[in-house]
Amino acid sequence: MLKITVCIGSSCHIKGSRQVVEELQSLIAEHNIGEKVELGGTFCMGKCQLGVCVTVNDDFFSVTPDTVGDFFTKEVLSRV
Repeated sequence: MLKITVCIGSSCHIKGSRQVVEELQSLIAEHNIGEKVELGGTFCMGKCQLGVCVTVNDDFFSVTPDTVGDFFTKEVLSRV
């Protein structure tokens, strides 16, 4: 099971974490990988200056609403 965690703290929320979560939900459904991926939220990861903070298992990424599609292809689809 691949675990994706998106920060929904105030700094990341302002930078678009809600849109990132919604797009990830949509992409997971579109690729029919819901049984292989666990998508969750958390509060501050301590790297607020880096944008919307996302982890895939234990790997850290900075994602924006504009880059979430590329992130999904490169870091999620490649691992399932």
